[in-house]
Amino acid sequence: MDELHRIDLNQLLTLHALLAEKHVTRAALRVHKSQPAVSHALAQLRTQFGDPLLVRHGGRMVLTARAQALIQPLESALTSLNELLDAPEFDPARTRRRLRLSLSDYAARIVLPPLVRHVRREAPGLDLAISQASREAMMAQLADGEVDLALGIFLDAPEDIEVQDLFQERFVSLADKAALPERGDLSLEEWLERPHIAVAMRPDASDEIEKALASRGLQRHIAVALPHWSAAVDLLAGTDLVLTVASRAVGPIRRHKTLRKFTPPLDLPRFAYQQAWHIRRANDPAHRWLREALLTYSQPSKS
Repeated sequence: MDELHRIDLNQLLTLHALLAEKHVTRAALRVHKSQPAVSHALAQLRTQFGDPLLVRHGGRMVLTARAQALIQPLESALTSLNELLDAPEFDPARTRRRLRLSLSDYAARIVLPPLVRHVRREAPGLDLAISQASREAMMAQLADGEVDLALGIFLDAPEDIEVQDLFQERFVSLADKAALPERGDLSLEEWLERPHIAVAMRPDASDEIEKALASRGLQRHIAVALPHWSAAVDLLAGTDLVLTVASRAVGPIRRHKTLRKFTPPLDLPRFAYQQAWHIRRANDPAHRWLREALLTYSQPSKS
């Protein structure tokens, strides 16, 4: 126990953040301290452990062998201390927080309405700030602490990003009824001959559809590329365009009386729509409450 007198226990939280982030600025965001304060703490920790802990290598910071060896025992010690203190149960009705979410207009239309109704009923002091970005930008924003939660499809998330499936989705194709055969749908050859609408944050982005085509050596003609899911459906009427999107982006087809929905003539497997967050947010009570609400209220029966 004498060793505990030699170190401020708060510095163990800073050490934990530094070992996880391998970056002074991001560690500062994680423990809600200034960058100079964390730099000063790192200098003290280096003296305390007699080791540099973080060293620069190839333009980035990496852990020393001593620092690597500290990860598991430090994690166990902090977990035990947290359980010992046993913080009061989170009360959503009394919280006063602002959480930042990044999501597309697809999620904004099908997930946000039931979620916001739930938040206003149960946690009226919880404010939500919504932004939109590409998948790559979302990952960077989560890592840098610019957003708290991101919604999308994250197949190759970094190790420090946790991902949870919200619901399963499938692709459907749509076109104006007048531009389709009276009976039956388009063959793959006919589908490829048509001009297509692509929904992506960047016109040159490669999504699941493009990857499926590329795997077969095929390519489609993108006549219109735009980042707005809902607007894409409205572009179809009176044209020869074909749109292939996630099924819930379309909603009930009765809303679009001149359009027909059909199965794409291409093997496009079902996919998981997900929420993602940085591991630094994993145990934040308000954050965890919102993640659980998103999981519940993103289900088709809830939207």
